[in-house]
Amino acid sequence: MEHLNGTPSLAPRLLPWPSLDGKPCYLVTDGGGYLSRLADELEAVQLATGADVLALARPLLDDPASPHGEVRFAGLRLAECLTDALRVAGSRGMRLPAPDTEDGETP
Repeated sequence: MEHLNGTPSLAPRLLPWPSLDGKPCYLVTDGGGYLSRLADELEAVQLATGADVLALARPLLDDPASPHGEVRFAGLRLAECLTDALRVAGSRGMRLPAPDTEDGETP
C-alpha cells in the first residue's frame, strides 16, 4: 500500500496479546523494532505451546475413561491455544501482500 506521494504506508500489525480490557492491540511499524521482534517471539511461543498442549491432550481425549475434570481442563487449554493461533493467523494474514489480479477480478 502506498500513500499518494508514493511512499509506502505502514499497515497496523495485530499483536499476539490483547489490551488490558481484552481488546485487540495493534502496532504501526516497519517491522524492525523491539515490539515487533517481541511480537514475533511471542507468536512462536504461542504456536509451540499450542502444539505441546495438543500433544498432551490427545491421549486424554482418546481415552473414554479419562476423568471429566481432566477433559474439561484440557478443553479449556486447547481453547486458549486455538484463540492464540487464530490471532497469530489473523495477524500474519493481514500482513500478506494483496494478490495480483487480472482483468479486474477480485480474489
